[in-house]
Amino acid sequence: MSWERVANLTRTFLKDSTHMCTVLLACICIAVSPVLGTSISPGRCLVWGSGLRADTVLPVRYFYIQAVDPEGRNITASPDAFKVKISSLDQREYIRIHASQPLDRGDGSFLVRYRLYGTASMGLKVEVLHRDVPVAKSPYTIQGPVYHEYCDCPEPDPSVWQKELQCPEKEPQILSDLKSFPTVDLQRLRQEVPKRFSNRGGLIHYAIIKNQLYRRTQGKYTDFKMFSDEILLSLMRKVKVPDVEFYVNVGDWPLETKSADATPGPLPIFSWCGSTDTRDIVLPTYEVTHSTLETMRGVTNDLLSVQGHTGPPWINKTSKAFFRGRDSREERLQLVALSKTHPELLDAGITGWFFFRDREKQVGKAPLVGFFDFFKFKYQVNVDGTVAAYRFPYLMLGGSLVLKQDSHYYEHFYLHLKPWTHYVPVKRDLSDLLDKVRWAKENDAEVLKVARAGQEAARELLQPSRLYCYYYSALLMYSQRQSGQPERHADMEHVPQLDDHTAACTCKRQAHQHEHKHEHKHRLDDEL
Repeated sequence: MSWERVANLTRTFLKDSTHMCTVLLACICIAVSPVLGTSISPGRCLVWGSGLRADTVLPVRYFYIQAVDPEGRNITASPDAFKVKISSLDQREYIRIHASQPLDRGDGSFLVRYRLYGTASMGLKVEVLHRDVPVAKSPYTIQGPVYHEYCDCPEPDPSVWQKELQCPEKEPQILSDLKSFPTVDLQRLRQEVPKRFSNRGGLIHYAIIKNQLYRRTQGKYTDFKMFSDEILLSLMRKVKVPDVEFYVNVGDWPLETKSADATPGPLPIFSWCGSTDTRDIVLPTYEVTHSTLETMRGVTNDLLSVQGHTGPPWINKTSKAFFRGRDSREERLQLVALSKTHPELLDAGITGWFFFRDREKQVGKAPLVGFFDFFKFKYQVNVDGTVAAYRFPYLMLGGSLVLKQDSHYYEHFYLHLKPWTHYVPVKRDLSDLLDKVRWAKENDAEVLKVARAGQEAARELLQPSRLYCYYYSALLMYSQRQSGQPERHADMEHVPQLDDHTAACTCKRQAHQHEHKHEHKHRLDDEL
């Protein structure tokens, strides 16, 4: 794993919150720039989403506006201006609220995001206006308390929480991964995982006991534990997680190569990337979860913001394939060679050299291009890096056609996608890439259909609530297979929730308060 990559991500993770966009107190007023000539019927417009419900607690809350014309038809291009006001129901209560310009998704719909830095005890009032006329059923009242991200107030009944987030009943990748593990023998896990894998990079041994997180690190490169820590802590602030003991691989490559029918069988290890020749249990990648946790704060590219930066309309995009990235795989260098011989079909460049530095002079170094500028092109080439290219979720959301290299690596959501329906496949050796680009240029209507289908699938699969659902489901189903009792081992350190002014809140879930009082008494008894 590149130490340069670790350093860059660490700097992003630790970025001071004072560099955030402007934060307003108590009330936010945000508007969308108008496009003249579009007729909107405020009463017929649609407003919906989890950001209008108190119990869907996420780092950033969000909801949608769909513009509708007087005849009741959805407007499918950028329409006239909307204005959104968000304020506390208690005028004496001043809450830090961070909101940015509503994201124009280019299809007549808008994504409204806001982040709370305090709990709205009585609730929030959300007004959606068009030329000062209420839109749909505005104003919307969100009855309090409306908890902020760092409020440690988990829902004690997971089924209630899952219903609120509208979690899917099944996740095909979790079901597939756990087929290899009808039983999880915790005693064997503790003995064999360190022996077999601690010299392979970085392992984090976790235990969640009574919704408290404990861990010990094993291996040389464990800095990325901050990413697994943060998503687990965030999940535990929202819902009561079952007692569970498990290993997370924080390296790039999946680890367990034993087949399901081997004797003894494979060992269950959670990883951020899977492959067809390994048995690891796949979780959403650290880049996806970190960008979700830091949306509107510590990152600029996230799964929500990209939806409002998809480049020009399809007809105005450049009919050429595009790639920029590091030199983390041989095929990426091949892209540059193809680009030099066929510049009318492909624009590709290497922006950072680490793995093949001896070839930098020959291949050349391309200037950096802002990620949102990728979507000025109709076709995006997705080629593996060291493992699966973690840009793939973002490319799918961008509204361009994704030309995806065949790969034995995969992320947690790939099973939901179908080639030629959501993306166009390209051979592993890229031998058919140029032919696929030529086909795309000659079949624009079909290509647009695939690009739109891929974008819609990604919007559904990669929304923040689905990531939390996935993590919880994976831990729950794993815990149900455990043989033996999860334990906090002597050398495990406690990973606490934040306990400063940013986490201040009063949890009004009765079961949670009782549980914490009971736990506090046990701690005092232990100390005495």
